[in-house]
Amino acid sequence: MKLNLTTLAALLMAGSAMAQTTVQSCDREVTFDAPPQAAISNDVNLTEMMLVLGLADRMVGYTGISGWNKLDEGMTAGVAALPELSSQYPSREVLIGADADFFFAGWNYGMKVGGEVTPETLEPFGIQVYELTESCIHIGEKDAASMGDMYNDLRNLGTIFDVSDRATALIEGYQTELVTFLADQPALDTAPRVFVYDSGEDVPFTAGRYAMPNALIEAAGGTNIMNDFDKSWATVGWEAVVERNPEIIVIVNYGEVTAAQKREFMMSNPAFADIDAVRNDRFVVLEYVEVTPGPRNIEAVKTLAAAFRGE
Repeated sequence: MKLNLTTLAALLMAGSAMAQTTVQSCDREVTFDAPPQAAISNDVNLTEMMLVLGLADRMVGYTGISGWNKLDEGMTAGVAALPELSSQYPSREVLIGADADFFFAGWNYGMKVGGEVTPETLEPFGIQVYELTESCIHIGEKDAASMGDMYNDLRNLGTIFDVSDRATALIEGYQTELVTFLADQPALDTAPRVFVYDSGEDVPFTAGRYAMPNALIEAAGGTNIMNDFDKSWATVGWEAVVERNPEIIVIVNYGEVTAAQKREFMMSNPAFADIDAVRNDRFVVLEYVEVTPGPRNIEAVKTLAAAFRGE
């Protein structure tokens, strides 16, 4: 069969259209003509999402980890061939200099509203951005954080990089694992009151209803005492914590102040002496990578579920 130039052009255009894929990223629709080949991820949890999808060979580096966190043995091996391009938030020049074509980041996860690195500032340089779902609250409205936020990111990354089958299998595996585990847990008479202590002594930095720990706590059978706080991660007054009297305190472990030091601060402060969690010494330590959206959320729910049941 002979093809004239018009027919050939039409076929080529159709093929090109079929190769395109579009995903929702916060309030934007982002269209990709082909899977990225020079991706960069920011932060330890977003980088782990890339790794669990087997995308290390599509990456030219990562950013924003060593400034706050340390890689564990598994992740160190996963990114062994990749450079850390910036220890904290990357500059626009860092991303451009790496010849990146894709940046997986979020608001307050590598990007700041009005900052120099945003989807709009990177677009002229051919760098497309996919935004972490949990972080969308910083630029618009969204529902409270849920496990679905993390699944949504895996699903969209699967679509972007043309590994949807891999992403679907991971999501279904995580969902089955969690349902099976929780079905074997003893029922709780009441949902324990839980406070997330990230950092800070003068005022605590904690998780509101839009931060991932709110979803983890609920999935495990508890109630975040700040679930009516219309923020993601933000500061509150200690008075509110004392008044709401948490039965369990979740300490986020990262940075220069250790989890042990955070626990000691609360245990030794007379102002907290009447808090149930302090009186009964009921603290749970979770790593930063467990409380931010990513594959380790599943183990985090398991840890919390066991702690809520006194195990």
